[in-house]
Amino acid sequence: MAGSEKPRSSLQEPRFDYYGWQPSQLDLSDAELPHVIEIYDFPQDFSTADLLRVFCSYQKKGFDIKWVDDTHALGIFSSPIAARDALSSRHLMVKTRPLAQGTRAAKAKARACADFLQPAKERPETSAALARRLVVGALGVRSPQSQAEREAERRKLREARERKRLETQQREDIWEGRG
Repeated sequence: MAGSEKPRSSLQEPRFDYYGWQPSQLDLSDAELPHVIEIYDFPQDFSTADLLRVFCSYQKKGFDIKWVDDTHALGIFSSPIAARDALSSRHLMVKTRPLAQGTRAAKAKARACADFLQPAKERPETSAALARRLVVGALGVRSPQSQAEREAERRKLREARERKRLETQQREDIWEGRG
């Protein structure tokens, strides 16, 4: 080997290009979460209250918001029909589109939170009887409630229990084919 020769170096091309990697596009079909839409293109300083005001007509039926980033959010409706209705209506400050046409971040958020994106439900009817009884018992004072009021509250709770029992029984009968 002569003194003027350089040692040969060999460069090997990498098999995989990890720097150029892009995650694959999440494919969410319209049937997967039909009650969820993407809300986008609204001012960055919008808050949850602002978005709730835009969709105030859906509040009583059940509507919730899950944030994706500063200008994207997921709108969770009580039913696919309500979501389609919201998609068809035009809003001044926000735009909407089906989740299947949404951004990658919105789809990723929906996929990650799929268990929490169940259709919004109305809050069940409640009673303050138990809380009142606990507070009165803890304070050691007599209840200001009359006997008739207590009896009416008990009757209301019994009726609610019976309604729930009947609904459960009907659901079981349907599944078992007895009905």
